[in-house]
Amino acid sequence: MHNLVAAVFVEPVAREQYFLREDWPLHITLLRFDLPETPRMLERCAEQLAEAARPALGARLEIAEHAWFGRQENLLVSLVKPDPALQLLHERLCGVVLENQGRIASVRFTGPGYRPHITHHHGRSRTQGDAVALDQVALVDMAPGGDHAWRRVLHVVRQRSS
Repeated sequence: MHNLVAAVFVEPVAREQYFLREDWPLHITLLRFDLPETPRMLERCAEQLAEAARPALGARLEIAEHAWFGRQENLLVSLVKPDPALQLLHERLCGVVLENQGRIASVRFTGPGYRPHITHHHGRSRTQGDAVALDQVALVDMAPGGDHAWRRVLHVVRQRSS
């Protein structure tokens, strides 16, 4: 299975960009999932991600209060205020994964349980009241070449300039 994440990146990323597991650019996770390793599966998923993301691109998201996440509640995050475009994008991605015989990780955090947030990382964060543009959505391989220490950006969908 391909172990993947779809995310709204708050910091710029590029296709084929690699980063260490500990060095994610700031982002809002849309969905963590696995897809079967079949011919053309990643390409098809990237196409469907782009189709699902385009209606949401351009939305302005607002940062809410800080909260503690994780099993031991030791990860400081900035919550994202509920937004219909972001929620719909998340739900569309759930549909894409299920349509492709994929498996959604952490099902209890999907659909109505989805809590969008930005994890604070190496002194980088967003604070309450900040605006965040939903202008780039990416598909990330969580173990490129089977190496779980690295992440690789497979595909990026960006808002088109007018």
